[in-house]
Amino acid sequence: MEHTFQTNINDFLPLRDVVLNTLRQAILTGELKPGERLMEIHLADKMGVSRTPIREAIRRLELEGLVTMIPRRGAVVAQITEKSMADVLEVRRALDAFCAELACDRITEEELKNLELACRHFENAVKTKDSRKIAQADVALHDIIVQATGNQRLLQLINDLSQQMYRYRFEYIKDSSQHERLMEEHKIIYQSILNKDKATAAHAAKVHIDNQEKAIIQQIRLERQKNKSK
Repeated sequence: MEHTFQTNINDFLPLRDVVLNTLRQAILTGELKPGERLMEIHLADKMGVSRTPIREAIRRLELEGLVTMIPRRGAVVAQITEKSMADVLEVRRALDAFCAELACDRITEEELKNLELACRHFENAVKTKDSRKIAQADVALHDIIVQATGNQRLLQLINDLSQQMYRYRFEYIKDSSQHERLMEEHKIIYQSILNKDKATAAHAAKVHIDNQEKAIIQQIRLERQKNKSK
């Protein structure tokens, strides 16, 4: 499969980090598909770099759970499985509910305004039908809620899950039939935080994750059926 991703050279980052970020983004957005082999020579040629930063990036991505090493096949993009997704979303569900509760007490007026704007920005992103823009807007909205807790330990925990979470989020967002539901859920979360209604905020945050999990499980099972029929 021919890929179009390019290495965006950044004067402030070492080449190995630029390569890592490029490959990570390609995996998270599905440009590099689950199960696809990551051949060092091919990737080095495609990105215009030596094999060394490619090899280092693959090692890092393996540690992040985005790449799997398979005997006699080498490095492949990790599959999205129901178990791996459920493990991540189970933790994120609890953390998001806790963040929503804390935000009810701690969010500032400025952060509330930013959250309202983020909801509108998400709706505008949906109109573009660009999955990357929609995913970025979704991340920005949830980041405001996390920041509003003022808890740096909590922020770090969520950041540690962010890469894998983005992968599942992107799979969900690619399904345009979910967009109306997402916008409605965001409004409920915003309104409950505005009203300092902890119970509703926490419940809405949990439902938000639960719906994501159900939709992605359905996608995984449909993909599995397609592969069996080939």
